[in-house]
Amino acid sequence: MADTATFRIWRGERGTGKFVDYKTEISSGMVVLDAVHRVQATVANDMAVRWNCKAGKCGSCSAEINGKPRLMCMTRLNQLDLTQPVTIEPMQTFPHVKDLVTDVSWNYEVKKKIAKFKPRKPDAADGSWRVQQADVDRPQEFRKCIECFLCQDVCHVLRDHHLHDEFIGPRFLIYTAQMEMNPIDTGDRVPALKEDFGIGYCNITKCCTKVCPEEIKITDNAIIPLKERVVDVFFDPLAKMFK
Repeated sequence: MADTATFRIWRGERGTGKFVDYKTEISSGMVVLDAVHRVQATVANDMAVRWNCKAGKCGSCSAEINGKPRLMCMTRLNQLDLTQPVTIEPMQTFPHVKDLVTDVSWNYEVKKKIAKFKPRKPDAADGSWRVQQADVDRPQEFRKCIECFLCQDVCHVLRDHHLHDEFIGPRFLIYTAQMEMNPIDTGDRVPALKEDFGIGYCNITKCCTKVCPEEIKITDNAIIPLKERVVDVFFDPLAKMFK
């Protein structure tokens, strides 16, 4: 690995700014976040960057590295071509605050709109439920989400078409699936998926799955099954005949 590398970092506030090149020392084992911290500590003390755990579990350090949404703490420098400047910029789907920081509060407002978990009455004398392990395993995958919002960032419905008022995005489709597929939940979110949450906008390109640091099969295991439920309820001609 080279002793130095150039990092082309977006600097600015509220959507305005420019890329600035910083040449800094690097060493074996470093990740992009290490390099950003070194730049911040040595030549750019006022640079804004969001981070917390540095272990790929908090989802705070999301950014776009060489044009791809990634976690800075999980992107090793030896994975990148250091003969060229490494471009680091904020996520494009959310309002820009400063430098590498974006305002992701929209996501938390979306989450409030989704009907909460509503368990059925316990079916055992001790007040617990009896379920099959396979039924538990299915929604358990979605609980791995660290809310880095990289899937939201790469989603073309939000990123390119800016339909934030009509589409909840892949992160909250898996949140919905987590409850809809829970064997003890009694809620019904299928009408909301069609009418309020815009699931029809997703054309299953799997771009969200490709950027997920937890390797959740967002499209195959959550979005497609939810789409199938919407079709069954609203568009299945046989189902309509026997209503």
